[in-house]
Amino acid sequence: MAIPESQLDIWSHQGSITNSSNTYNAIKNVLEAGDTPYSARDYEVFLQGSYGNDTNIYAESDVDIVIRLNECWLTELDDLSEDQKVAYTQWVVDAKYGLPDFKKDVLSVLKGKYANDVKDDGDKAIMIAANGNRRKADVIVAIQFRRYRSFVSSSNQQFTTGMCFRNKAKELIANYPKQHSANLTTKHQGTGNWLKPMIRILKNLRGKLIDDGLLKAGIAPSYYLEGLLYNVPSDKFTTSYQHCFINAMNWIQKEADKEKLLCVNEQYYLLRENSHVCWPPSNAEAYLNAAIKRWNNWG
Repeated sequence: MAIPESQLDIWSHQGSITNSSNTYNAIKNVLEAGDTPYSARDYEVFLQGSYGNDTNIYAESDVDIVIRLNECWLTELDDLSEDQKVAYTQWVVDAKYGLPDFKKDVLSVLKGKYANDVKDDGDKAIMIAANGNRRKADVIVAIQFRRYRSFVSSSNQQFTTGMCFRNKAKELIANYPKQHSANLTTKHQGTGNWLKPMIRILKNLRGKLIDDGLLKAGIAPSYYLEGLLYNVPSDKFTTSYQHCFINAMNWIQKEADKEKLLCVNEQYYLLRENSHVCWPPSNAEAYLNAAIKRWNNWG
């Protein structure tokens, strides 16, 4: 028996909006205050993650915030010719104020406002605990990341701008949340507005699979579930959630070249081993197999 349309409709609904919005705006105001140690720097604050992409569900409460320093950056130069690499290295200068100083200053600002609710012991983000109507928030402190396509001179250069930071192991993690958000919205509109509700369905189904012992927690992060459905052709999103689910699963399992699936930002492949920005193929298969099993044995 398939999962009923009525259940899928319940799962399709977006989670909290008001409290998440209030949480983001309050923290953003703190980070952008005029008396911060970095107030004269070139930086920006923006959302990433499920709430920022309108794919959050009721089981998710975190608000993911990025504060990115734009006046310094790290790079990927793999696409440049040797001459262009030389030209770039001759032009660029070391930053006097970089990620370590920026993170130290951001942490001091957050602790000054939220005191013991602030923890910096996570792998990637500064955590601000929930308190009253404020939801739990994760603040990632980052600098720009530039993937260069060409560099002739300071006035003739092309690159894709993302963000990067280091985890607790000092490993560099680069990503492109603005491209992710823009691409997801464009695809959502191209599917007749079916995509984001379907993402929420897959995320709620993930919770059901974990509760039923069919999937281990942490196997299917929301970021990768968004990427999975992003690759499904728009014409597979049709007239009901049941049809969308069946069409998407059939395409992924029977038609897709999984090695060519892309992350939503279109900067990385979705399925690869040993990468901070890719989904291990075995984890993807574990989710897909469990989802299909539950679909075929509902009730």
